[in-house]
Amino acid sequence: MSRKSPFLSFLLFLALLPSMGCLFRTRPVEDQYSKVPLKESTQQGLIDAINQQAEAIRTLKATVDIDSSAGGIKKGHVTDYKEIRGYILVSKPNMLRMIGLYPIVRNKAFDMVSDGKEFKLSVPGNNKFYIGHNEVKIEDSSSPLDTLRPQAIYDALLLQPVNPENEIAVLESSKEMVVDKQTHKLVQQNNYVLDVIQKTDHGWFLARKVMFDRTNLVPHRQIMFDSHGNPATDANYQVFKDFDGVSFPTYIDIKRPQEEYDIQLIMVKLTINQPLTEEQFALQQPPGSQLVDLDNRNKNASGKTSSTTSTAAESTSPH
Repeated sequence: MSRKSPFLSFLLFLALLPSMGCLFRTRPVEDQYSKVPLKESTQQGLIDAINQQAEAIRTLKATVDIDSSAGGIKKGHVTDYKEIRGYILVSKPNMLRMIGLYPIVRNKAFDMVSDGKEFKLSVPGNNKFYIGHNEVKIEDSSSPLDTLRPQAIYDALLLQPVNPENEIAVLESSKEMVVDKQTHKLVQQNNYVLDVIQKTDHGWFLARKVMFDRTNLVPHRQIMFDSHGNPATDANYQVFKDFDGVSFPTYIDIKRPQEEYDIQLIMVKLTINQPLTEEQFALQQPPGSQLVDLDNRNKNASGKTSSTTSTAAESTSPH
């Protein structure tokens, strides 16, 4: 008895398809792509855009509203914190001060400064004054304020230029999910990503990814990585406005996945490239507070100190 080959059987199946229409149905494919016009750029054009943005800002003084949350899979829960008023001072190349005030009473929730290498953090709520290098971490703290690092805020606030001496930037065409303005549905939209790869004493590693919105070629997201390739900071930038001739986001969302906290900064008032003094970045240990040396915890001092109280929040306010 003859046997049909698999190929002949498949051809017979295709020939019978029209008479078997009841077994099949066709349906339209929904368009999942954004229809907005997109702009074109080049690798060097995007590098130039980052460098120009970086060079445009020398100092920054901001009054901000701060929303934050802490927790996640590690802690097993997430705690949202009420909006607090904050003040931020930035002076390149690496100085930052950030003060947070509790709602209503306006008492100081935290005060921290950094020179790019070392930081000081005063937390009056637990009467502690932390000092240490920016890389040091607190693994056993129940307070999210204890894990705040000024350098993380600094790096998220300001785009850093691509340094040709130890960095290369590779262009990547990618896609992201956006909300369609007409349908209000999530759709895909092409974007540009610059992968900035940095050379260190231990070799090359991915330092950061900068995502560009192709509707305006503005960088709207930045992911920074640690030396092991793990995401350290994920910053989103929205609602850009002109401040003193410089375009700057009025909403910045800073996620720190390893420490499991999230900070949103909403700009209330912002001035750029106004003079700042060294005194505005001076933070001394409040009298009676516990000194916590994170670089050498065995040498922590817990007694009273004769240091003068740091400058009041109002005096360091940028306005």
